[in-house]
Amino acid sequence: MANKAYNRVMDGEQDSNIKFTDLQYILSKANFRCRIRGDHYIYTREDIEEIINIQPNGNKAKPYQVKQVRYIFLKYNI
Repeated sequence: MANKAYNRVMDGEQDSNIKFTDLQYILSKANFRCRIRGDHYIYTREDIEEIINIQPNGNKAKPYQVKQVRYIFLKYNI
C-alpha cells in the first residue's frame, strides 16, 4: 500500500496535518470495515484485536488518532 497519504501517516512528522478522508482511505485499503455512530468512525478487522475509533476535527484527523493507527499498522506489519 504505497501511496502519499500512507507515507505521511507512517513517517509521523505531520500527525496534526493529516486529512480525515486520507486516514479513512488508508484504513479501507488495509481491509478494515467501518461502522459509523454519530461522528465516530469505528474500524475493525477480523485478524486484529484492536478497534480503531476516529473522529474528524474539521477536515483533519486528530493527531493522537493518527498515532494510534500508525502504532497498529506497525504492530501488525500492515
